[in-house]
Amino acid sequence: MKVAFVGKGGSGKSTIAGTFARVLARRGEAVLALDSDPLPGLPYALGLPVDDRPIPDDAVVAGPEGGPRWVLSPGLDPATIIERYAVLGPDDVRYLQFGNTSGHISTIQRAQFAWSETVKGVDTDRWNLVGDLPGGTRQAMLGWGSYADCAILVAEPTSKSLHSARRLLRLSDADWGPTTVLIVANKVRHADDAERISSRLERPVTIVVPMSAEIMAGDRLGVAPLDVDPDGSFVESVRALVDHVAGLYHHVEEAP
Repeated sequence: MKVAFVGKGGSGKSTIAGTFARVLARRGEAVLALDSDPLPGLPYALGLPVDDRPIPDDAVVAGPEGGPRWVLSPGLDPATIIERYAVLGPDDVRYLQFGNTSGHISTIQRAQFAWSETVKGVDTDRWNLVGDLPGGTRQAMLGWGSYADCAILVAEPTSKSLHSARRLLRLSDADWGPTTVLIVANKVRHADDAERISSRLERPVTIVVPMSAEIMAGDRLGVAPLDVDPDGSFVESVRALVDHVAGLYHHVEEAP
């Protein structure tokens, strides 16, 4: 799989993405979780005790005169980046973080270059890619999710979240865009919440994830959903999402 999670900041995309990665890994798949969001979120959902371990600054150096602004340091390629810098998390998920909000803006720019080089050159015969993109529309619409076959748009039943989600649906119209865009209704409290999301976005909702008091309590403590409530409604909904995406890939592989 090559999946990118997108949505407004605070929609819960990082929590779902991390749980998705672990559920997939528990099925015997090699999973690389790619975090390009400069704010913490994905490592907590993965059950990792770190949230600020980005690719080192010296992994990217200035390019030659007249050439690209940045290049990978000599001896570095995507496979080496994964081997050297990925953190091993629960269920054997490999986690790579590409920058954070500390330091000079050039640090984030170098991290962004490392992200693009890694997703272009990673061995997708070996790795399933689960990427958590920054919240909002800017990075997603600028092609940060261009590696993905499937974009998973996480939306809450709030006006602000749905406004962002409508813009993000344009991913499917981009030349480089994913072949599939799925909508996940998250933090659903009322019976008509999912219908409201579907009506506002004019597309069907693929999976409904109910609001969970257990997951909220775990979030306050920094405990991952799979560790705080492994058999609850939140995790069951994410399992159903993994099943659905796996079915899409199986269909593609089996098509004549």
